[in-house]
Amino acid sequence: MEKIRIEKSAVLKEKPAIEGIPFGTYFSDHMFLLDYDSEKGWHNPRAVPFANFEISPAAAVLHYAQEIFEGMKAYRSPSGEVLLFRPLENARRLNSSAERLCIPQIPEDIFMEGLKTLVELDKDWVPSAPDTSLYIRPYIIATSAQLGVHASKNYLFAIITCPVGSYYPEGLNPVRIMIEKSDVRAVRGGTGYTKCGGNYAASIRAAERAEEQGYSQVLWLDGITRRNIEEVGSMNVMFKMDGKVITPALTGSVLPGITRKSCIELIKSWGIDVEEREFTVDELIAAANSGKLEEAWGTGTAAVISPIGEIAFDGVRYEIGGGKIGTLTQRLYDTITGIQWGKTEDKFSWSVKVC
Repeated sequence: MEKIRIEKSAVLKEKPAIEGIPFGTYFSDHMFLLDYDSEKGWHNPRAVPFANFEISPAAAVLHYAQEIFEGMKAYRSPSGEVLLFRPLENARRLNSSAERLCIPQIPEDIFMEGLKTLVELDKDWVPSAPDTSLYIRPYIIATSAQLGVHASKNYLFAIITCPVGSYYPEGLNPVRIMIEKSDVRAVRGGTGYTKCGGNYAASIRAAERAEEQGYSQVLWLDGITRRNIEEVGSMNVMFKMDGKVITPALTGSVLPGITRKSCIELIKSWGIDVEEREFTVDELIAAANSGKLEEAWGTGTAAVISPIGEIAFDGVRYEIGGGKIGTLTQRLYDTITGIQWGKTEDKFSWSVKVC
């Protein structure tokens, strides 16, 4: 790989107060960029001041949505070190998304070197207040200026970062979710297993309908039978039923979440049975009615663990665990966040030190 060119910002921004800062609105001083064309491949790696892009109005990303992204965080440990959580998993998932959308894959060493360079350059942006972090958004957009439905010949890989406060400033309280029966998020054979913007755009209408009715998230069903459970909101979902954990299998329309993977590995290490399989809304409602549905939670980068206290389906509400966070849900949250912030022993070697 070429040596990364570093251009430091002449004027550094004033860092905002972390309390109450809206998610994804205040960006750090620098960004990492990398270009691609069909002749040179990936080239010109650089960390430069955060600024607007200049792209053609005919850029492929604007017309045919050829783009992918990732979400990850950097954490400040009690000793002041800056840590990343399983960053290679993000690099590999980005490349899996790239393959599906006909985008050139980025070698993992280039991804990691660019990521570490940017985070170290803006290390002062990694907050130290409890439960805060630096959110990291790597992404690739197609930039060829030509109309026509085909793969672009030019791309831009970028990484931007922004400090974020605690996801749960008022405590880890269970949310209410609604099972969506009309819209679908993705289908097998499509792009459901990738992180591309189209998946998220397709979810907005149902999410807004749910919010209007007082629910925090939508629980998605599959696009064929409309009976199999897939994801909750933009997160993976897990249920503890009759003493074991059940989560939808990765069948091509479910995102292979890194937090999901971490939860499964932790739960198995604790001697609890985990089933990754298809299961229906009928099975879920039957478990809720019989009292076998003990706990439910979503998993994802932003929230880590989001406990679910109530599910609504066909106008009927089903309370889970008395509307309170379950023991296993709390243990998962405490363990994963403890590892991420360097407060808990990392037996799995998931954390990567940047500086």
